[in-house]
Amino acid sequence: MNKHTASAITRLLKRAYPDAKCSLDFKSPIQLAVATILSAQSTDERVNLTTPALFRRYKTVRAFANADQAELEELIKSVGLYRNKAKSIIALAKALECDHGSRVPTTLTELQKLPGVGRKTANVIQGVLTGKGEGIAVDTHVTRLSFRIGFTKSKEPKKIEQDLKKWIDPNDWVAISHLLIRLGREVCKARNPMCDSCFLAGICPRRGIK
Repeated sequence: MNKHTASAITRLLKRAYPDAKCSLDFKSPIQLAVATILSAQSTDERVNLTTPALFRRYKTVRAFANADQAELEELIKSVGLYRNKAKSIIALAKALECDHGSRVPTTLTELQKLPGVGRKTANVIQGVLTGKGEGIAVDTHVTRLSFRIGFTKSKEPKKIEQDLKKWIDPNDWVAISHLLIRLGREVCKARNPMCDSCFLAGICPRRGIK
């Protein structure tokens, strides 16, 4: 990998997916934070089926902070790991109420101090709310594609993020996650990637693909 190739890949991704963005449905920062927590080890599609009823029941940070955990668990049961996620969401809302005036912070340092918010979640929230990122969100799609395309030799999210930051222009740190996720969902799938019809076929080394 080199800067020229990385720039060409980014340019081709932008051309293919000019409307790439976060696919979680939300109308407020707290809804984004909750949806992002729910998306861990689940799909955005599943989360988007779950959140309409959830957000009708809990409309504010205070409502989430005062939520009955058993009731919250019942509403998010379909996303998996629902007990831990319910606990994290309530703790998150209480921390926002106590320490942030019920507002979702937008720096990685502050976000990562919140219950249930790891590096990936913090990167997603910051990027979506501000349009700028101090880092790059690395999910399963970004992990898989970064290895196959040649951005990294690692399978570890922290190292993958570091490697991506070396090659990708800082102005594209937010976009690159959304772009790679789209490519991963539509073309470069975990099983049976469609390499022959991929617009990156001419420059992708297809690392790990037999």
